[in-house]
Parts: sequence; C-alpha cells; structure tokens
Amino acid sequence: MQVDREIDTRGLNCPLPILKAKKSLNEMQSGQLLRVVATDPGSVRDFQAFSRQTGNELVEQQTEGTDYIHVLKRR
Repeated sequence: MQVDREIDTRGLNCPLPILKAKKSLNEMQSGQLLRVVATDPGSVRDFQAFSRQTGNELVEQQTEGTDYIHVLKRR
C-alpha cells in the first residue's frame, strides 16, 4: 500500500496519537493515505472511534510486535 505520509507516535498515550493524526490529516489532500505507528494498545479502539466521528476512512489496522499500525484515508 502506497501511503502519502507517515507519523511515528511510539511512546505516546491517548489522546496524543489521535491529535497528531488529526493535525497531519488537516494538512493532506482528500484521498491521501496517512500511516500512524503507535505503541498504545488503546489506539486500536481510539482510531476506530476517530474514523467514525470524522468521516476519515480507516483503511487498515494491524499489529506488528509492539507496534499498532493504522492507515487512514483523508475524506
């Protein structure tokens, strides 16, 4: 999957990964993909709720070791 931007939020807890993702998405064009790497297990649930509330599509979520990967598509 070709992402347009990636942010590393490892070591940050809620709500910082969401806030950083929101800031990045605001700087992106509609349809672009943002990949967020987090270590907070709560980020899985948080990004699902964020997607529902904002209309930005949650394209993918996966776990790689201690990292939680979230890919969002800008609305």
